[in-house]
This record gives sequence, C-alpha cells and structure tokens, in this order.
Amino acid sequence: MSEPAKIAILVSGRGSNMQSLVKAAGDAYQVVVVASDKPDAAGLAWAREHGIPTFALSPRGIGKIAYEAALDGALRAAGAEYIALAGYMRLLSDKFVADWRGRIVNIHPSLLPKYKGLDTHARAIDAGDAEAGCSIHLVTEELDGGEVLGQARVPIQPGDDAETLAARVLAEEHRLYPRVLAEWVAR
Repeated sequence: MSEPAKIAILVSGRGSNMQSLVKAAGDAYQVVVVASDKPDAAGLAWAREHGIPTFALSPRGIGKIAYEAALDGALRAAGAEYIALAGYMRLLSDKFVADWRGRIVNIHPSLLPKYKGLDTHARAIDAGDAEAGCSIHLVTEELDGGEVLGQARVPIQPGDDAETLAARVLAEEHRLYPRVLAEWVAR
C-alpha cells in the first residue's frame, strides 16, 4: 500500500471544512500543515490543539508576492504534495496556481458553474432555483472555473434565507469534501 498523500489546508476563518478533512484523514491522505492569511483565524487554534503544524502570515504590509513566496516555502517545507482550500478567502496569483498546477482543490458553496464568487446562497434564492449545493473543483487561474470533481445538492425550501440555506449546504460540504479529496489524491 502506498503512503498517504501529504495535504496542506488553507483557511481564513473558523475552519469547519478543515476540521472535517482532518477528522477523515487516514490511508488516502494526511494533513501536514494548516496555513492561513489571518494569524488570528480560529481554524489555526483548532489545528494547533490537535497537533497539526501551522503557518500564519498576513499579507498586509508585505504584499502578495512576498506573502505567496513565504506561503509556498512553508507548504514545501512541510512536505505538502497537494493543497486543499477550505474557506480560504484570498485569491491566489496566476503564478502560485501555475506552480501548484493540478494539485490545488477548493470547495465552493454553489453548484458550479452557477454562482462563481461570493453571495452564492442569496443568488440561488433570488434566482428562484429549486436547489443549491456545493462543488469541489480544481483550482485554475479562472475564479471557480476548474474541473468539478464532485457536487452535493440541497433543496431550497420555502422560507429559506441565505443563512438557513448556508447551514444545510455546509453540512453537505463536510460530508463531500473528505470523500472527494480522498478519491482525488488516490487516482
């Protein structure tokens, strides 16, 4: 049996998807570092409490180029082979994406190709859609434009607002992301 793939997870907030990935890690992948652009992100504290190495650096004051160079160095020093974006709210540069081409995945709270970018739940409700959901996709230079690796669908219920729909979609994200990540790194 081969060694588990070494995964870096990037977060900007509480890291609930990161937690679901860590809890599901096993034969397919292991989390070698959790990194954030927000040194006070709650997800970093959770990772530290669970013995996972972390990297935190704000790009403020140093700029995107220096920030991404430091991030890249930290991920490579940790031995990361793949990157899973889990609530990481910073756009990665074309250079960073090219350097990790085919090895970065993201979770997005819509049924791509619908509703790229922000405010996905409100946009689905406002459009009168019958369902919403989440997608795991490869990261490319195009925002939320890479190959979709997996999706989960959630019906939009009468009376839903962005928050109630987001909560149901998030529960599906926590189920979908670990499974798709494990399948992706095993292929």
